[in-house]
Amino acid sequence: MSTASNAAANDSDDAGRVPAEARKHTAGAYDVRTVIAGLIGLYGIVLTIMGLFADTAEDRAKTGDWNANLWSGIVMIIVAVVFAVWLVLRPVVVDPVALEKDKDEGTSDGSDLTQH
Repeated sequence: MSTASNAAANDSDDAGRVPAEARKHTAGAYDVRTVIAGLIGLYGIVLTIMGLFADTAEDRAKTGDWNANLWSGIVMIIVAVVFAVWLVLRPVVVDPVALEKDKDEGTSDGSDLTQH
């Protein structure tokens, strides 16, 4: 048995389950990519709808005779889908044990240390 498997075995109970406070989980909705994908996707949907239903000849004359809202909206939807796929394929894993360990170490700039 390797060292890693020994450590995992020591952390588990008699049934082989890892305690809830030692389980790793993903950041989920707190991942910034979720917010970015949602906002860009929402704006992309709005622009696509505007490009499909509210396109006028006057608007096309301003943009060199192409439907800027439609194409910008489609590109934004594609970018949002890319962010969502990235979020699913490479989630941010949160390790509660490491967070507790880091919390006891103080701040990185030393501002929590008192001057003597």
